[in-house]
Amino acid sequence: MAEEPTLRGEHTQAEIVQAAHRLFLAHGFHGTSMRQIASEAGIALGSIYNHFPSKEELFIDILVEYHPLFSVLPAMNAARGTTIEEFIRDAARRMVTGIDERMDFLNLVFIELVEFKGQHLPEILHKLYPDLLGFMQRFDQSESELRPIPMPVLVRAFLGLFFSYVMTELIIANQLPPEMQPNAFDHFVDIFLRGVLADHASAGGSGA
Repeated sequence: MAEEPTLRGEHTQAEIVQAAHRLFLAHGFHGTSMRQIASEAGIALGSIYNHFPSKEELFIDILVEYHPLFSVLPAMNAARGTTIEEFIRDAARRMVTGIDERMDFLNLVFIELVEFKGQHLPEILHKLYPDLLGFMQRFDQSESELRPIPMPVLVRAFLGLFFSYVMTELIIANQLPPEMQPNAFDHFVDIFLRGVLADHASAGGSGA
């Protein structure tokens, strides 16, 4: 039985995205032509424009398709815990695992920052916002346990801290002496929850 036109079109679009993803990672955005993408996908050049009006629109679609937070945020929203600490530990572990499985996305981010000066990131954030809002609401449910920090700042700090954990694991973890490697993830969670100052130091500074 012949493949239905809708399914065939979806299959072709997926082939284009996968081919463009491989070429963008290998050659960058400006170093990749639509003709190369068509050849890599095994289709005629004109067929690409039936699915994507421009190479830039195709790149944006790839940013969305391969952005780990689109799959990680729903997993984080499903985190469990009877206390805010249990919830944060579970959510952080889900985030780290999800990003670790999509490390190729970092190369796409570098292409976006270098070749586009980050101009598409607000559009990506807009698409992420519903799931991000859901995650913020999970924090809000435990507001009585938290310091009075604006919720967007708190969530931004969470994402930033554990993204930096993944980055440093990738870049320097294997270069560290053995005594600096164990329990790094748990220490990152503790830093997020309690900061880096000892209790007596924190208490002493609060009266300044």
